Amino acid sequence: MSVSPLVVVHRDAQVLAASVAARLVTRLVDAQAAHGTAHVVLTGGTVGTAVLAALAQSPARDAVSWPHVHVWWGDERYLPAGDPDRNETQARQVLLDSLPLPSDNVHPMAASDDPAGSDVDAAAERYADELARVARAEGTGRDAVPAFDVLLLGVGPDAHIASLFPEMAGVYETDRTVVGVHGSPKPPPQRVSLTLPAINRAQEVWLVAAGEEKATAIGLALSGAGPVQAPAGAVSGQRATVWLLDRPAATRVPPALIRVSSP
Repeated sequence: MSVSPLVVVHRDAQVLAASVAARLVTRLVDAQAAHGTAHVVLTGGTVGTAVLAALAQSPARDAVSWPHVHVWWGDERYLPAGDPDRNETQARQVLLDSLPLPSDNVHPMAASDDPAGSDVDAAAERYADELARVARAEGTGRDAVPAFDVLLLGVGPDAHIASLFPEMAGVYETDRTVVGVHGSPKPPPQRVSLTLPAINRAQEVWLVAAGEEKATAIGLALSGAGPVQAPAGAVSGQRATVWLLDRPAATRVPPALIRVSSP
């Protein structure tokens, strides 16, 4: 099912981060009211981390029943545990370690020094197994991923999302939910990433981006470019696909697509 994207433009990156944090609280509370638990998929990068930092500072965060939230990642740099460049490390530092999250509800991708892993492809297989295990336990295993309530994605200046880069093998994947990435054009070269089939199983997908350097990629993705050229353009949530941008990042978005713009 294709969902027409909603484009929301905010004044600047700081307002964007605060707004996404507030929106995330509301979405998690609504999910918990509907079915008791909530599944969120985090993203890294400057904006993704800023959103988590804004959430950490928000009094509204206490409206969420954190013991009933499952935390996942859309991608990860295949680096040793605790490396400052890992998305998990950054998320724990700015938010997760301050929340009453059960350890079993936090699902990081394997680190490169994990004694149970051997390489990046094995790490991808293990994460796919973990997704399937939780999905089966919750009775949502038809597509081998849990019922993600909201999945956050950053957008690169080349229109990549997660660690799915234009013209690389990951964008062609149609069966697996997680892949190992080799030779990433952005360091480090090895990564683990959800695939488009897994991403597009989320109820809502939010693409969050700030900065003029992202504008061309966003315009390309919203113009109907295919996944090989612009992976961001192939994202579609089951219920909603929301682009959350600041003004510089939105300069190439056709005005007719912008539904909301803050003053």
